[in-house]
Amino acid sequence: MAKDMTLYWGSGSPPCWRVMIALEEKNLQGYNSKLLSFEKGEHKSKEVMDVNCRGQLPAFKDGKIIVNESYGICLYLEDRYKSKGTKLIPDNPDEMALMHQRMFEGLTLFQKMAQSLFYTRFVPENERHASAEERNRGELREEVQRWENYMKCDYLAGKHFTMADVIVFPVIAFLFRFGLCEEKYAKLAAYYKNLKDRPSIKSTWPPSWKDSPGMDTLKSL
Repeated sequence: MAKDMTLYWGSGSPPCWRVMIALEEKNLQGYNSKLLSFEKGEHKSKEVMDVNCRGQLPAFKDGKIIVNESYGICLYLEDRYKSKGTKLIPDNPDEMALMHQRMFEGLTLFQKMAQSLFYTRFVPENERHASAEERNRGELREEVQRWENYMKCDYLAGKHFTMADVIVFPVIAFLFRFGLCEEKYAKLAAYYKNLKDRPSIKSTWPPSWKDSPGMDTLKSL
């Protein structure tokens, strides 16, 4: 089963990490794990391009089946291997609805985070504006506060660990990696600390994070 799977991934990437968490939660250990370097451009190699023509990670194969979008991979794993490991999509309609809501809202959180943190990486210097940087930061601050307000239970979609946590936890961990203030966002910090030692998360913790300190970019957010 898992031996027929191959995952191409990069360390520290929330999309890659969520797939690894899903594989662990579904007890699909033993897959072919191929860690690639973004810095060296290994995600643009022929081997990866043959699986994902976009040259992006994660790229995933299950036998002859190829799925490359991280949300798609996670949902595929839950649908195909329902009887294995953790049940990640609840049966209760109310819980399922909230799970889907939070899961897809995670896209907005990731987008706001990326456009703020990586503005200087993706926008040429002569096209940058201080007003745009401040606007991006303000939008991220508003979005993070929204998630802080969402936290009413131990998990993102209620009292149980669900696909919403698989999908969104890596983004929240990324925010704290970049110095998000634990005192200001105490509920998110408690959530982060509670889940970071969960076996599926601890065992897939980005290796590059273990070897280097975090940053303080978001300390004043």
